[in-house]
Amino acid sequence: MIKDFFLLAINNMKKRKLRSFLTMLGIFIGIAAIVSLISLGQGLQTAITGQFSSLSTDKLTIQNAGTGFGPPGSTVVEKLNDHDIQVIGRVRGVKTVVSRLLRVVRVEYNDVTSFNYIADLPEESDKMKIVYDSMTIMAKEGRLLKKDDRGKVIIGSSVAKGIEFDKEITVGKKIIIQGREFEVVGVLKESSSFQVNLVIIMLNDDVADLLNIQDEWDIIVAQVETGEKTEEVAKNIERAMRKDRDLKEGEEDFSVQTPLQAISSINQILNIINIIVVGIAFISILVGGIGVANTMYTSVLERKKEIGTLKAIGAKNSHVLAIFIIESGLLGFIGGLIGVIIGASLALSLSSLANNFVGTQIITVQLSIPLMISVLVFSFLMGILFGTIPSYQASKLRPVDALRG
Repeated sequence: MIKDFFLLAINNMKKRKLRSFLTMLGIFIGIAAIVSLISLGQGLQTAITGQFSSLSTDKLTIQNAGTGFGPPGSTVVEKLNDHDIQVIGRVRGVKTVVSRLLRVVRVEYNDVTSFNYIADLPEESDKMKIVYDSMTIMAKEGRLLKKDDRGKVIIGSSVAKGIEFDKEITVGKKIIIQGREFEVVGVLKESSSFQVNLVIIMLNDDVADLLNIQDEWDIIVAQVETGEKTEEVAKNIERAMRKDRDLKEGEEDFSVQTPLQAISSINQILNIINIIVVGIAFISILVGGIGVANTMYTSVLERKKEIGTLKAIGAKNSHVLAIFIIESGLLGFIGGLIGVIIGASLALSLSSLANNFVGTQIITVQLSIPLMISVLVFSFLMGILFGTIPSYQASKLRPVDALRG
């Protein structure tokens, strides 16, 4: 009997194709928004977490407060300097201090000019190893830089693809940076961090000479002694720098951040964005639900004689109620199914566009089966909920009144 009820409901929806489509419109727009935005949000969350996962948990990042967007340290009013390195190095719990430069430079290759960012590498072997280990840098082709490799660079996998230069950059090739020629001695393995994939790395002395930099640093990385608590060392560094700069607590013009703090902050922001987006999408679903209720009311009025006939040949109130409940549920379910398909397609398309734009696999969308099943069940229940009252009214119609129309 249930099968017959489903067939009746489906046949009625087929008879009123346009009305059924318009009824489902609000539902599938809302569901599509939920599926696409949550899937993209999860992909973005994974991508951003991947950027910080390259930093070890025993490394602290210190930088001055910035004035806008850009590579770390590139937008600060006052740069970190050698004195800051000495202050940080004297803090209890700090094992090694590594200073870094990150800058955007003009790069020429194959008669094409582009702008890429470069990072420096300390000449000291122990500090060089810290940078390699903390960023999980490995060579895919060629080799990594050594302490006497002046005039040589290693490049990220995305740079090596040479999309902006219309030609691949391989080991042994020469590229011109800020008017000076450098030899590529290594191409890095693709990383989960797009910063590593897009970087050009050279020795610190080369960066300093190239850009005429003296006694300034963009970020300082402090390695914590084994056995020391990273959070406590971070607080000690903050106190030492506040005292040295004569600043009160809460007035810091610098930041000391652990990878876990960075991940936590980013996740909180993304979770808030997801909640807001889902809330907006629910409004669309609510509008769709009201459309279901309106359609079912209209359907009851149009089908009074059909209801009367069904009751006259022995249909019970529960049978009529089931037919209309199933129909309203199907409106919600089919609307949700269309929404899931559109939402998944949007998420995959937008992530592909974003990855092509940056030239690396930064956002990987993994469609969540539990999410899709949940929104389908939710849309089905929403259809039933908004169709309950008109369905109940249809079931209560007396055969005489219904046949009279």
